[in-house]
Amino acid sequence: DDKILLVEISIVESRIHLALKNVPKAKGSLTAARSAANAIYCPPSLQAEIDIQSGVLCSEEGDFKTAYSYFFEGFEGFDTSKNYVKAKQCLKYMLMVKIMTNNSADVYSIINTKGANEKYAGVEVEAIKSIADAHKERSIHKFADVKKKYEAVLSKDWFISSHLNALEDNLLVQNLIRIIEPFSRVEIEHVAKLIDLPKEQVEAKLSEMVLEKKLNGILDQGSGNLIVFEEVSEDKTFKAGLDTIQELGNVVDKLQAKAQRAMA
Repeated sequence: DDKILLVEISIVESRIHLALKNVPKAKGSLTAARSAANAIYCPPSLQAEIDIQSGVLCSEEGDFKTAYSYFFEGFEGFDTSKNYVKAKQCLKYMLMVKIMTNNSADVYSIINTKGANEKYAGVEVEAIKSIADAHKERSIHKFADVKKKYEAVLSKDWFISSHLNALEDNLLVQNLIRIIEPFSRVEIEHVAKLIDLPKEQVEAKLSEMVLEKKLNGILDQGSGNLIVFEEVSEDKTFKAGLDTIQELGNVVDKLQAKAQRAMA
């Protein structure tokens, strides 16, 4: 049996399942690739392929710290194998997950060390750096400008593109919460003016935030207002009372059962 070919097939299978949004099967195929790789001598380039796929799957589950470790290992493997195209891909993913974890300072240090090498420097790394700048400033408009400027570069990679959309969405939510914070009741049109976005987009996003419980309030469609409620701390006394009553009920049931056995 060609074990190396079996590892490669399992990696491709994992990528296909991931493209079909079937993460459990993608993880299963990757586990099979790891098992086959452990039984043979695995070339650094092939091990790096396993690492980069592991990093992508961790990112899909929101575990960006572990993903960074895998991307770093993948980068080292591809760099050792002189596969600079794949190494550059790992470098971009390393930068992306650092932005996702709000570690912009790490982005600049990585660029100054590994990204400064002429093998990896270029417009793709510059685009990620610009994204980091916009994210650090919490500027939704600068973020949109960067996406538009580097659209041809950023849209080529599905991993970068999908996480950019998530970043932009989070940035919009953060900006809206910051603007709404001083108000208990505010016109949606006024919020749209403050954030400098179309009213329809702001209204749709606020509605989504209310439904997802990211915002404690309601939209008054009649008056076009957003009504924000004060955060109410949970009353632990009520829950403790319910627990006590439940325990008393259990005690009464046990006493009744004992009494019935004694009378029998």
